[in-house]
Amino acid sequence: MIWLCIMLVLSVGAVNSSQNVDTSHIRVFPAMNQSIAGVFQVSYLDDQNQPQYAFNASEARILCSSLGVNIASKAEVLEALARGFESCRFGWVDEHFAVIPRIKALANCGQNRTGLLTWRAPVIKLFDVFCFNESDAVTQLKNIARDNPLSSRDYSSPPTAPSSTQTTHFLLSSLRPSSSSAAKTIDKEAEPAHFVSTAQDSAGAKAVLIASTCALLLIAIIIAAYLRFQKTCSRKSDMKQQQQESIETEEWTCAKHIEETQKDAQKEETIEVGDDAS
Repeated sequence: MIWLCIMLVLSVGAVNSSQNVDTSHIRVFPAMNQSIAGVFQVSYLDDQNQPQYAFNASEARILCSSLGVNIASKAEVLEALARGFESCRFGWVDEHFAVIPRIKALANCGQNRTGLLTWRAPVIKLFDVFCFNESDAVTQLKNIARDNPLSSRDYSSPPTAPSSTQTTHFLLSSLRPSSSSAAKTIDKEAEPAHFVSTAQDSAGAKAVLIASTCALLLIAIIIAAYLRFQKTCSRKSDMKQQQQESIETEEWTCAKHIEETQKDAQKEETIEVGDDAS
């Protein structure tokens, strides 16, 4: 059901993506004609030429496709991180969550952590996007193998990035983020990010809490049913006892009535015998 909702949101975003955006509002990092392991990050620039988070998960995928490449996967960004790629801005990846690759720890960037930091945010939240150029990745691997098979960080010759003709125009929707959501190169939104490990711990705690609550509810239901059963049995026992007492009372009344009738009959016989004798 969750994945169905996600795909529904992405489909709606794709249908609504009908606005042409000037490439002057797009910034490619590390540079327009460079990538690292085929990975590059795309940001939206506002009128002050400052980067802003502007793409939801659907728009991010469309943007990379419009550039003639694919949206990068988590594994591909990890490979770029291993080869020296570092950013201070979150970007969408193919798995529908945002990541930020960090090599050096900074207090105001990725919560002072290193590695590939992950934020499982709603698919409608705005971030940058990491795109992947497969031909770039293949070319770089060949160059590394030819120059020095042991080196994984030699990028003296800039690899090929998407051509300018491919980036002339592309379809996106809702690319007018408010000034309050503006993000500088040093990302302020990295501070409150919810990382995967924290989310997993929280999910585990919630599962335990739900299980405990269900167990308590089940015990309470069993106790209530038992008490109700006991009350019903007690009520039936009282009714049975009352019926028994009623039957005994009727029997006693009937016996007494018979006894009185017999006495009356004997008296009448005695009177009749006396009358006959006289």
